Amino acid sequence: MKQICVIGLGYIGLPTSSILAAKGYQVLGVDVSRKVVDTINSGKIHITEPDLDLFVRAAVQSGKLRASLTPENSDVFIIAVPTPFKTDKKPDMSFVQAASESLVKYLQPGNLVILESTSPPGTCENIISPIIKKAGFVPGRDVYLAHCPERVLPGQIMREVVENDRVIGGLTPKCAEVARQLYSSFVKGQIHITDSTTAEMVKLVENSFRDVNIAFANELSIICERLHLNVWELIKLANLHPRVNILRPGPGVGGHCIAVDPWFIVDACPDEARLIKTARQVNDSKPGHVVNRVAHAAGRLKNPVIGVLGLSYKQDIDDLRESPAVEIAHSLKEMNIGRIMVCEPFCQKHPDFELFQLDQLLREADILLLLVAHQQFRKIAPEVLKPKIVIDTCGIW
Repeated sequence: MKQICVIGLGYIGLPTSSILAAKGYQVLGVDVSRKVVDTINSGKIHITEPDLDLFVRAAVQSGKLRASLTPENSDVFIIAVPTPFKTDKKPDMSFVQAASESLVKYLQPGNLVILESTSPPGTCENIISPIIKKAGFVPGRDVYLAHCPERVLPGQIMREVVENDRVIGGLTPKCAEVARQLYSSFVKGQIHITDSTTAEMVKLVENSFRDVNIAFANELSIICERLHLNVWELIKLANLHPRVNILRPGPGVGGHCIAVDPWFIVDACPDEARLIKTARQVNDSKPGHVVNRVAHAAGRLKNPVIGVLGLSYKQDIDDLRESPAVEIAHSLKEMNIGRIMVCEPFCQKHPDFELFQLDQLLREADILLLLVAHQQFRKIAPEVLKPKIVIDTCGIW
């Protein structure tokens, strides 16, 4: 396994490609975006992630990494494309299907195909395997097919891709063993072997567990408002119990994982996944609750200026995927209840909002709506906040 083709050069595909190149593999990264391909081939990156630029620059300069719009013959094909859901909350597997169909044109006996994209249970068996069979190969005999879900935290991806434990699910035991050989060459964490459908379900269950726990915290915050209690103090005191660890509430749940993956389980088992579905509904409703709070505060002022602090889905990153902060900002803009000023220190521009510097926003805003706990926002002095109406959805003030 010397030549590796990684299809999808986003938050998982590009870091994985650069780490494989650093380990000596010859890596071809494939993406549908000409801009992404050109950016990487120039030794630069199109996403923000600590140390990723150093890895990519070194890999490109060494000749171990290059990017293209189309795959080429390789020993290993890694699928790392998006798996969003449709408007009806059903999985959109068109990217995985397109990636699978693009690579089978270059498939040869003995090749390994790995799905890293988070996917509904049965994706390897019911979507990728039939495409491979249609091309004339029997998975598990002629070529090998496995699922290896990523478990990384944005902002720490370059470290966690290497250090975290990995679950590898093979379509057959032989498929899992061949995939294990590849991952053991760069993963320092333990590697756990199972079947492909179990591996697909593992990632969904991990994020659904977190979603359910966040929903409990978010529901508590709404209950505390109704009872005129300080939710942050309540959680702090409850967590003094040695077996209680309540998470912190927020404006909702974002990102491509926790806000999406539970719906894959709900789609697979709609009658059984009752708690998972309810948790998703609780977290999806939280942005609307925040908007109502802002509207109530704005109604007390004449021509209010609303300062929106943060657009990313979590602190200290530039990732806006499924961000509740973006949803809230859009809703406030559409309601036309006042002038909206947005500050997102990790983005230079946004197609829908004019972005302001923090100092200008703090001067001009009547209402400060904190949606993301960025470090810059944590440092705002209390005397700056005192004359404002403050809605802190993160509990940092």
